Amino acid sequence: MAVEPTANDLEVNAIQDPSSDSPRQMDVDAAHVQDVVMNGVLEISQEYTPEHEQHPSLPEEPVEQDEQQIVQEETPMQDGFLPTDSQPLVEESHPQTEEVNEHEYQEDSSLPATDTAQISTAEPLAGPTPPPEPTPRPRMVAEPSVPLTPSYKTKFIMSGHTKSISSVKFSPDGVTLASCAADKLVKLWDIVNGEIIDTLEGHTAGISDIAWSSDGELLASASDDKTIRIWSMETGTAVKVLQGHTNFVFCLNFNPACNLLASGGFDETVRVWDVARGRPLKTLPAHSDPVTSVVFNHDGTLLASCAMDGLIRIWDTESGQCLKTLADDDNPICSHIKFSPNSLFILASTQDSTIRLWNTETTRCVKTYLGHTNRTYSIFCDFAPGGEYIISGSEDCKIYFWNLQTRQIASVLEGHRDVVIAVASHPTQHMIASAALEKDLTIRVWVDENYL
Repeated sequence: MAVEPTANDLEVNAIQDPSSDSPRQMDVDAAHVQDVVMNGVLEISQEYTPEHEQHPSLPEEPVEQDEQQIVQEETPMQDGFLPTDSQPLVEESHPQTEEVNEHEYQEDSSLPATDTAQISTAEPLAGPTPPPEPTPRPRMVAEPSVPLTPSYKTKFIMSGHTKSISSVKFSPDGVTLASCAADKLVKLWDIVNGEIIDTLEGHTAGISDIAWSSDGELLASASDDKTIRIWSMETGTAVKVLQGHTNFVFCLNFNPACNLLASGGFDETVRVWDVARGRPLKTLPAHSDPVTSVVFNHDGTLLASCAMDGLIRIWDTESGQCLKTLADDDNPICSHIKFSPNSLFILASTQDSTIRLWNTETTRCVKTYLGHTNRTYSIFCDFAPGGEYIISGSEDCKIYFWNLQTRQIASVLEGHRDVVIAVASHPTQHMIASAALEKDLTIRVWVDENYL
């Protein structure tokens, strides 16, 4: 019998788009998740069942297989399987899954699929000899790729803020980096030369978070002055000021269509705003403590929030109904969350010095990442460029990289002189940005030398 691995030993696929129209419609057991990361991709492999086992000693009845099933069996799987430190133990008689690099090798789709259910070792009956069938071309199997160990070096050190920096975000096209701080300012930086492009002024209190619209035309900022400002990147001015929160606004994010903005704050609510009109559409009594992070999934149908109450809630964007709640037994303060690109997982940073990867379908924690320090501040975490690693800041002034699959620390970056509160991954390049608190006040842009 197969020995079921622990949750941390499973592989996860976080990047590839799900096959169903909505991730809520999928029903996947986390104990059987096969994690394939290629450009941040995950896939699900089917569990072996006794019906799959062949008994060569008994002649088999011809079985008509569904044509769609046969095609599915012959479809090559994605490249990018990563080795894990512990794989499920299976009996030797169990069939093995072939791993195929579909980018290097293409199967000839013109060749007929072999119906293995009609193969028998019994003697053939006498009769006319049928014409020989074409022999299918054997599939070539590629070796699993192993991710390169991160080798990030500082490209720029940028200074300009006069108080603790709270957030950094790359623009969707990757050309501009936005930052905000307790000095009430939003700054825009040129990633090509590290120079400052513009400074946006208007808030009357410190700024906790910023977010880009997916088209790069708008930038939103959340402030302790209880307002949200939406800035036009064309004019460099605030085109909307959203008012409604009754306490500090701590986090915000646009949906992929750019027509909605979600925000959370110390009034313990999540609010959904109409961007064009600058008016609130929904107010969700989401949590029993300040809301620390809000994020939409890849198609905008889901909205996730987390708070100091330790809960992660997943909401239906249209109806405002809470669909699922993710919670650990100890309920540590949850600082930041991020959907995987395929929305099947949520990465969560918590103030027990742990980062957790949750399966959004089974509501189970499938991976935990340890080694950094986070007991006091709401520190950002992210999927590193390429999707093969997890990154986070730390209260020991360092930046940590973990292998997504093995959970092992792959790299540690040093250079900041205070708590690294914010990290962000470049959308297309192997580049990250980081920012630190009061004793440092610098923003660092790092590039991976493996890809120079």
